[in-house]
Amino acid sequence: MKAIWNGKVLAESDETVVVENNHYFPVNSINQEYFIESDHHTTCPWKGLASYYSIQVDGEVNQNAAWYYPNPKDAAKQIKDRVAFWKGVQVTE
Repeated sequence: MKAIWNGKVLAESDETVVVENNHYFPVNSINQEYFIESDHHTTCPWKGLASYYSIQVDGEVNQNAAWYYPNPKDAAKQIKDRVAFWKGVQVTE
């Protein structure tokens, strides 16, 4: 699977985990140069507290376009150390 935005590959892995139709990529498969820590957080009742990254490619920024669960609840432990995408990021095979 690949995550692509603005013509650049943000992440690529054969070992994604699918939860709620989102592919979670291993953190070591993301291209760190495109990721900016965000102070945005949301809470999921069964996964826990989500943290976000903004994506920056060629001077354009996609705010909070990637998320991860630093300490997921037990029901979502399979997504620990994994990153998922939305906001126009294409996830394809």
